[in-house]
Amino acid sequence: MPSTGEPSNPDDDERETSVPSALGEGLASAARKSGIGKLADSETSTGAALLAALGGVRGLLETILPGLVFLILFTFTTNVPLSLGASVLVAVVFTVVRIVGKTPVTQAIAGLIGVGASAILALITGRGEDNFLFGIGLNLLYGAALLISMLVRWPLIGLASGYLMGDGLAWRKDRTKFRVMQALTFFWFLLFAARLVVELPLYLAHTAAATTGLGIAKLLMGVPLYAPLLLVTWFVVRGLYGVGGGAKDEPKPEPAGPDRPESNRS
Repeated sequence: MPSTGEPSNPDDDERETSVPSALGEGLASAARKSGIGKLADSETSTGAALLAALGGVRGLLETILPGLVFLILFTFTTNVPLSLGASVLVAVVFTVVRIVGKTPVTQAIAGLIGVGASAILALITGRGEDNFLFGIGLNLLYGAALLISMLVRWPLIGLASGYLMGDGLAWRKDRTKFRVMQALTFFWFLLFAARLVVELPLYLAHTAAATTGLGIAKLLMGVPLYAPLLLVTWFVVRGLYGVGGGAKDEPKPEPAGPDRPESNRS
């Protein structure tokens, strides 16, 4: 059906962008409240800023140690209750230390809930590999969300970065920015897809050796892959918007006059 030439209804345009706008604002707000906000506020993307974005040394220990303790004990004993109990105990200690020290406990509590839920599932089934099932499920959900966002041309990295940089949804009108945001989202999708490709077969093997391999894979494909990708993402976003954090100034059109007429309308 040929176009009538009538302008689109503003209400339709508003409805079309309302959901992505709300999602982008939510992602950016969550990023600001997390350690990523410290990386965004940093004038230079230094190692110290990246460490802060990952929760600092304590945050890294809270992320890594429970899984490492489980891996070591299970490798040498294959005792599921002992390995799970020690892992949960480490998470509890980290949480108590934060509460006593009156420091932010959000990350520690989130870690404790994750470790506890995984341990309960593994204890119910009696299989050590089920300690990693929730993590595999999260990788599947994150990967699917990133892939879908690319297919519908609303890449999640673009939504988060746009509002984090004060650009809103304007980046979608810039072909270069849109392509870069699609590419960044694709790289994050690859991260979660790679984890699934490695971890899922190990989980389905249902052997003690495979469970040990699953624990090693989770450690090696966790922070060691997440941290560099986070830093590269931030370098690229800063390159698009300028080091100062604001959107690059666009050249302003000169006003029309006798010597500079407006473009002819068809």
